[in-house]
Amino acid sequence: MRQPKILTTIQTYSWQLFVSDLLAGATVAMVALPLSLAIAIASGADPAKGIVTAIVGGFLISLFGGSRVQIGGPTGAFIVVVFGVIAQHGYDGLVLATFMAGIILLIGGYFRAGNLIAFVPEAVVNGFTIGIGIIIATSQLKDFLGLAVDKVPADFLEKIPALWDARETLSLGSGLFTATIPRMR
Repeated sequence: MRQPKILTTIQTYSWQLFVSDLLAGATVAMVALPLSLAIAIASGADPAKGIVTAIVGGFLISLFGGSRVQIGGPTGAFIVVVFGVIAQHGYDGLVLATFMAGIILLIGGYFRAGNLIAFVPEAVVNGFTIGIGIIIATSQLKDFLGLAVDKVPADFLEKIPALWDARETLSLGSGLFTATIPRMR
């Protein structure tokens, strides 16, 4: 009979491994917590929700992860998804979507669907990553340029005309421009 993985891990765990895990956890927390705050704010959620999500999610990843060296945390690509779900369905819809995604991941894990990633061309992965970057950057243009827009649409194709229509409200005293444009005397 095979021994459960938790028992074999506890038997081989040492103080040296604990210190290494503690330092790794602190390093991940220094990246994950501010990123979770940023994702919550960019998604239109309360910053506290970002912190709680990072802590609970990080704990669950560590508890149920498949490897002793597995690290998990937030990713900027979630901004697009979370913003869209909150805009259309509210926080209750986000919770429901999260549970549904978890079930899909469990089913995919059972059927070892992760092996299919080997068949996705690198160009597709790069295109997806670049597209997400453009969408995230566009979601920050309102604040970056100090545009006065009451409500920015969640969809990219609706967001561009809304931002363009607000171009007359450009405020050079906001965002990054405050630090980069010298004052005229």
